[in-house]
Amino acid sequence: MRILSGIQPSGKLHLGNYFGMMKPALELQDRGEVFLFIANYHALTSVTEPEKLRAATRDVALDFLACGLDPTRSVFFRQSDVPEVTELTWLLSVVTPMGLLERCHSYKDKIARGLSPNHGLFSYPVLMAADILAYQSDLVPVGQDQKQHLEVTRDIAAKFNLIYGPVFKMPEPMIREEVAVVPGLDGQKMSKSYNNHIELFGAEKETRARIMRIVTDSRPLEEPKDPDQCNVFALYRLFASPEERAQTEARYRAGGYGYGAAKKALADMVWERLEPFRRKRAELERDPAYVEEVLRAGAKRARAEIGRTLAAARRAMGLD
Repeated sequence: MRILSGIQPSGKLHLGNYFGMMKPALELQDRGEVFLFIANYHALTSVTEPEKLRAATRDVALDFLACGLDPTRSVFFRQSDVPEVTELTWLLSVVTPMGLLERCHSYKDKIARGLSPNHGLFSYPVLMAADILAYQSDLVPVGQDQKQHLEVTRDIAAKFNLIYGPVFKMPEPMIREEVAVVPGLDGQKMSKSYNNHIELFGAEKETRARIMRIVTDSRPLEEPKDPDQCNVFALYRLFASPEERAQTEARYRAGGYGYGAAKKALADMVWERLEPFRRKRAELERDPAYVEEVLRAGAKRARAEIGRTLAAARRAMGLD
């Protein structure tokens, strides 16, 4: 079974990225052949400074390898190291109905947030379809809010196959129902856009300071509290063992446990549980040649796969 996933290098990764995408993707290494790419072509719709894009791409590579990505079990690569995906995007674009793209809510959402409308932003679902179809993917992990992206891919593949014959496998969504929204400092979904995030590999002083800024209600120390309604506990439970969660829940409900103590316990746990990842990341930073070799080796495997798909599409369309 082949599973495909990607992430944009749009800035420093945070705890929301880790629990929402990275950790589930890394766990898939035990379920099948994982193709995982750094979507730096997609990032061009929002990142316009070249050095910022290079640095963010490098950071994503370091972060994934530090958090447990195994290059022997996953095909890990930069999107831009597989230029064939841009040709495949064009081949798919000529069968993609305009109405299909006009209905995509992501484009409308980004324009509403102030991004300048351009062709790349409008047509990026076609590039996304090429990313997925290039490797004949069986499963694509998506959240409920991203389900439309895969539906568009399936529509494009169906249209191509109807016109030119069965070239593309129809990928199935792997809906991550169990992945909860990771709350930020203000209780909204954690996002760099809202500046309510906690960096995955931030400095200790800054990490602890941001955790102490998590918004809580004004219940006094002695009053019992509901852990299910607390932003601090929502993050704590992501790191804690079942026993630790049960003990802390009991403290909340018993009273006499303040939010300051809860925030300190969260900060200690975050720093402790991420220590092995930080140590591994520091080792990788001292060996940039290894990181580059992993990405280049992954791209070589990815290009072999997309080469077969592209050759089949070209033959079907009369371009051979």
